[in-house]
Amino acid sequence: MSKRNTQQRRHGIAAFIAQQGEASVDALAQHFSTSEVTIRKDLATLEKSGLLLRRYGGAVAMPSEIVAVDETEEYVSERKLAIAKAAAARIRDHNRLIFDSGSTTACLIPLLNDKQGLIVMTNSLNVANALNELENEPTLLMTGGTWDPHSEAFQGQVAESVLRSYDFDQLFIGADGIDIERGTTTFNELMGLSRVMAEVSREVVVMVESSKVGRRIPNLELPWDSINTLITDDGLDLEAKKQIELCGVQVICAPIEKN
Repeated sequence: MSKRNTQQRRHGIAAFIAQQGEASVDALAQHFSTSEVTIRKDLATLEKSGLLLRRYGGAVAMPSEIVAVDETEEYVSERKLAIAKAAAARIRDHNRLIFDSGSTTACLIPLLNDKQGLIVMTNSLNVANALNELENEPTLLMTGGTWDPHSEAFQGQVAESVLRSYDFDQLFIGADGIDIERGTTTFNELMGLSRVMAEVSREVVVMVESSKVGRRIPNLELPWDSINTLITDDGLDLEAKKQIELCGVQVICAPIEKN
């Protein structure tokens, strides 16, 4: 199935669940004439985008108080590109980096071709494949561990142990939401690896769109005292920026380039 058809199906799933309130994997597989394995992957992707919440055997609609503003994919990609450019400007030749899984951090990778001697560790196969395509050929390290289909990344004690064997200059990590009072939040209940990533990095850089700031998601991933820098776009509310800076975090609002 083409990428276009996959996106159309996922839009359809999101709309279906928003209308019905909830749906089982079996019902969605029948409705969209695809396999349950495909539906589970679709639900994982849609949950990462903040469009629904996965539950055992299916998914439910996102509570209205944390639904993101509906924006076009083109505008979202503009925001992510602006964030990625600001993040790339912080990377120096020969830096030792960690890239967590996620679409925002993935936008950073194509901007690294002019950086020499990079050493990069990741827990994401998608990130690893993208890094492997760079012409400057950074040294690539994988955490290994247990594959988690929910986050589409490796997790667990083996991955944590591998990370603790190294030290890094910077961690680049995304978030499902930002609780202004607490820190980054996530739908995923597996947060141990993210915290180890932060522990072994001199600078922790969170990359997140401004639309996710203020989302109150129950699972706290990284508290503010574990974060050095937040890179977002220039849509961030000024008062929110001030509150985050009061927590000791540098906030960079990257300007969106309009065509």
